[in-house]
Amino acid sequence: MQTHNCGSRCAQEAHPRDPRLPKKGILFYDITTLLKDKLGFARLIDALSENYIGKEIDLVLGMEARGFIFGPALAYRLNAGFVPVRKPGKLPPKPSKSAMTWNTQHALEVHKDAIAKGQRVLIVDDLLATGGTAVATAELASRLGARIAGFAFVVELDFLKVATNWQNTTSSRSSTTTTKAAGPAFGRGHGPCQRLS
Repeated sequence: MQTHNCGSRCAQEAHPRDPRLPKKGILFYDITTLLKDKLGFARLIDALSENYIGKEIDLVLGMEARGFIFGPALAYRLNAGFVPVRKPGKLPPKPSKSAMTWNTQHALEVHKDAIAKGQRVLIVDDLLATGGTAVATAELASRLGARIAGFAFVVELDFLKVATNWQNTTSSRSSTTTTKAAGPAFGRGHGPCQRLS
C-alpha cells in the first residue's frame, strides 16, 4: 500500500464543529462553510479527482444525500456520468436493485439500467465512518456488472478504527484507490490518499 497526501488545507479549515448536532455527544462537522467557499470547494474537487484523471471513469456513484453534492462535481471534473444511489422508496420499485448496508437495516437502490456491464465506477460520499454504505454500494454496483475503480471521501472518521475492515474489504479489488481529502474529521494535518495494491 502506497500513501501520499492530497488533502486541501482550505477544506480542513472550513469545517467548524457544532456540539449541539445531531445530538449531544456526537460531533457534527458542518460542510456548508466549505461549499460556499469557491476556492476551497474547487480545491476539494481537484484533490478528490487527482487519482482518477485519465483513468477512464465512466460513472460516479454518489450515496444519498451528501454524495449528491460532491458526486456531480466530481463527475463533471472526470468527464463521467453521475448515478444517484438512493434510499428505499425514492425510485420506481421494479427498475431498481438494492443492497443492505453493513451496520444498519437500511437498503440502497439504483435503477437496473443505471450501470452497464464493464463500466468503471467511482464511489463518492462526504464521510468514511464504518465503510458500510460505501461497501454496500460497491456490492450493488458489482452485481450490475460494474468495475469498481475507486472510492472518494471528503473526510474519514479515523477514530472509529475502520481501517482494518476497510482494507480487508477493498484489498480484494487490486486496482482500487481510496482517496480521502482530509483525515481525522478535518483535524490535524492532511489526510492520506491510499492506493491499495
